[in-house]
Amino acid sequence: MTTIIVVGAGGQLGRALLAPLGELRDAATGKPANVIAVRRDAEDPACAVDLTDPPETASRIAALAPDVIVNAAAYTAVDAAEDAPALAYAVNAEGPATLADVARRMGALLVHFSTDYVFDGSGTRPWREQDQPAPLGVYGRSKYAGEQAVSASGCDHWIIRTSWVYGPGTGNFLDTMLRLGAERSALQVVEDEIGAPTHVALLSSALRQMLAQRLAHGTGPAGIYHLTASGETSWHGFACAIFSEARQRRIQPSIDPDDIAPIASVDYLTRAERPLNSRLDTARVQSEFGLELRAWQADVAEEISRRAQIVSERTSTDGDD
Repeated sequence: MTTIIVVGAGGQLGRALLAPLGELRDAATGKPANVIAVRRDAEDPACAVDLTDPPETASRIAALAPDVIVNAAAYTAVDAAEDAPALAYAVNAEGPATLADVARRMGALLVHFSTDYVFDGSGTRPWREQDQPAPLGVYGRSKYAGEQAVSASGCDHWIIRTSWVYGPGTGNFLDTMLRLGAERSALQVVEDEIGAPTHVALLSSALRQMLAQRLAHGTGPAGIYHLTASGETSWHGFACAIFSEARQRRIQPSIDPDDIAPIASVDYLTRAERPLNSRLDTARVQSEFGLELRAWQADVAEEISRRAQIVSERTSTDGDD
């Protein structure tokens, strides 16, 4: 039986990975993969892993005897990282280094998720895997340090860089926009930072396909892969798409896209500098694994539709009381 450990299973990406990876089957036996959710606050001590404690992390991950380790854990508070570099590096650099060492010793594949923030955002061409990173802030530097540790470890690995991740739950851009749109009559959103909004469902579906090929055929060489939704937009364009879909489905009081003013990033001051160009070239992962990556707009529409359905069911249930 193939054992897959998902580290950071309490986060938005980690949660999304569990069910799709559970659909994988062992190539030799045909049995479903044994997917183990590992998180810092897990009730089962065997699955409670805090990446800031390397010895305990190494001991507990090794005890689970993984064939695949998927690291979806990260310190993603971009601005807060500027004032907490030790914590950012502990989670984003030292944590992956520990997982890579375990993977090497056990002959496991390590799948490590990284970010567009390893690049400085110059130019307009989509970044390729072989381009030289030059992160702008602590978050990006800590994530790049994690990549370097994994690459240098000697373990079998995939480093998957993605961008602008969102999905069900709170704390992501889509959720923040919906909340602000219900509270305000107008918004200002940055228009000169360009990337691809990427839903966690796209990432989990793609990784399932990648691992299915690895388990069945041993395909997929080690290295870095860029994986995002297809197409590109600005944060302003992303926001307009969110509110267009929200108003169409009437999921809540929401501002009109025409009331979202585009602004330059220099006019929206943040603690950490963001890359202007977050485009990632996904040609390698598509070619290597035969992936078809949906347009970002389709996933936005589907996520809004999902939330509308939840609101409708909740309203219907309340009406029955």
